Amino acid sequence: MKRISVFALVMAASLPFSVGCATKKYVRNETAPTINKVNELDDLTAKNTRDIRDVDSRAQQGIQSVQTAAAAADQKALSAGQAADQAQNLANQASNRADSLTGVVANLDNYRPVVETAVHFGFDKFNLTPKAKEALDELGADLPNARHYIVVVDGNTDSVGSADYNYLLSKRRADSVIAYLVTKYQIPAHKIYLIGLGKDKPVAENSNTAGRAKNRRVDVRLMTNISDPAPTTASSNAPQQQ
Repeated sequence: MKRISVFALVMAASLPFSVGCATKKYVRNETAPTINKVNELDDLTAKNTRDIRDVDSRAQQGIQSVQTAAAAADQKALSAGQAADQAQNLANQASNRADSLTGVVANLDNYRPVVETAVHFGFDKFNLTPKAKEALDELGADLPNARHYIVVVDGNTDSVGSADYNYLLSKRRADSVIAYLVTKYQIPAHKIYLIGLGKDKPVAENSNTAGRAKNRRVDVRLMTNISDPAPTTASSNAPQQQ
């Protein structure tokens, strides 16, 4: 009888504990899927947020790149337009100088050439060589006998390079000739007429080396209104350089 009582007491005491454990386990089993689903949703939300930020960042970078490229294109277009305007202005100036020179010479009592020569230059060069100085000395030898004279100096280039650069190069070549004549023969500045024609007045084809060499030149004409014998041409002795 006592054994039955003890067993009954033990069972009665352990019953709440068993029921409690079973309840907790049930709750865990029921809530675990919900908790896992919430965690998954949180991870998914965080990933979507990162993806949205990444897309937005790349979109902003793309917009910035497009804006930068557009600004650069606008600047290039503006620069190209300005360069074209400058080239056109230089061409107009050269044309005007040529017309002006023709008018001056025509109006100065019908000046005509007494001595003509041409000095040639190496590619992209404007310094005078010994042979070029010899050609100028031939012209300079006639200066003491010339009265009421002018000296016309035309700078020229071949067709290689831009028009702007060739106008500048042709003027430098003409300046070299003038500096030599003024220094050695004391020609007054008001008797010199300079024009830089660039590549606008070729005397030979620019499609070959020999032709381009002939075009890299400065034409020099000693002109006077005195009735002298037929003009002497020194250009046949002018140096040719490659």
